[in-house]
Amino acid sequence: MLNFFWVFIGGGLGSVCRYGIAELLKPYQLTFPYATLLANILACLVLGTMVGWTSKLDIDLSYRLLVLTGFCGGFSTFSTFTYETFALLEQGKLTLAGINIVGSLIVCLVSIYAGLRLANETF
Repeated sequence: MLNFFWVFIGGGLGSVCRYGIAELLKPYQLTFPYATLLANILACLVLGTMVGWTSKLDIDLSYRLLVLTGFCGGFSTFSTFTYETFALLEQGKLTLAGINIVGSLIVCLVSIYAGLRLANETF
């Protein structure tokens, strides 16, 4: 039962961080969904780093559940990404939708890789 608690706490923290990024960028009234992209990039970086560390260190399951499952799950925003891409398509902004799809995929893959490299450099 304690495992659910760690996922719950991590998910809440991740969601609050995602909301904070959206609030910080709201005054700029951006057409492109930068807040979602930034949240996904950072979540991938954290995930990659933690996966790298857990492969080298004996990190407690509760900490992995807190960060990997909870925080990264609450912080990454695939459903929001999909909705915002759909909205761009509905608005006829095909180029922006394509940039969002391809850019998010490439940058998030690079972020996972960077996190793994960061973990390898640290330990």
